[in-house]
Amino acid sequence: MAPLEALALEYPLIDSNFRKFCASHGIFTVEDFLVHDLYALAAFAEQDCSSDELKQGITQVLSILDNQHRPWLNGLELLENAEQKKHLSTGCERIDVLLQGGLREGHVTELVGPSSSGKTQICLQAAANVAKKYAGMVVYLDSGNSFSPKRMAQFLSRSFNPANSEVNQILERVMSSIMHHSVFDMFTLLDLLHQLLHDFKSQICCQVRMVIIDSLSSLISPVLGGGGAHGICSINTIGTSLSSIGHALMVSAGFLLKELAHEHNLSVVVTNHMVAGEAGASKPALGESWKNIPHVRLLLSRYHVANACCISILKHPYLETGKTVEFVIT
Repeated sequence: MAPLEALALEYPLIDSNFRKFCASHGIFTVEDFLVHDLYALAAFAEQDCSSDELKQGITQVLSILDNQHRPWLNGLELLENAEQKKHLSTGCERIDVLLQGGLREGHVTELVGPSSSGKTQICLQAAANVAKKYAGMVVYLDSGNSFSPKRMAQFLSRSFNPANSEVNQILERVMSSIMHHSVFDMFTLLDLLHQLLHDFKSQICCQVRMVIIDSLSSLISPVLGGGGAHGICSINTIGTSLSSIGHALMVSAGFLLKELAHEHNLSVVVTNHMVAGEAGASKPALGESWKNIPHVRLLLSRYHVANACCISILKHPYLETGKTVEFVIT
């Protein structure tokens, strides 16, 4: 939950005096309000010289909590909501056919695969296509310096008519609709996701249609740690503690991504690498807890010849798993 201080800019009633009063009763976050006896808090406020302002502040926080409460939805409303969701084309016809339209708005889609399997290429092509075809903004969070504006321009150029005299203007418009940000640690990522949520709620970035994180696993894996490889007990203890913190950060990032997708009708795409599993078989990184986060999980592999790739459905709420198509990256 957000600290009370984070609400101060938007809500003047939650000023330093109000926060000091709350702190004296062990209330530092919005969550603390949910578990506190509000009648007792109001009684303490009555005894204060600035009781009116304090009671107004309490009412303000309760109003914020009430506005953030999500209403119950019945099955018919959920069905109608699902049917209203649209697909965003990836720019690759064979992938769009496999997914019956493309990357779905409101979903977190995970692209998993070994190095050089085509994950980044799909991200770049999808970003270029969404910015061009849907006139929407794309937020591209890049953790590995893999973002290539030249490659993206290549994808765009293939879809233009060479005789069109406005190609340069269209290319400039599309490229300016893609917001790139280099991210090299988990805490920066969480800050950016919180900022995105705030901007959406303030209607600052309502034209954003897609958020891409390439690669999410390279940010999460370092903070997951793992004490099992150490032989010294004290180091094991530290490793286990760090792993627990990393796990909490991973889950927080996952729920932020799902909230962005669901609440603001975005298509969220993340990439994940492969690690060694049982009997030497490869499996997606980040473990069992993470695999429940994405709505859709797609596995990519690449043949040794030419640029032929394969993509298959590992997880999808509406489509049959195991379906596979081949495509070519050019």
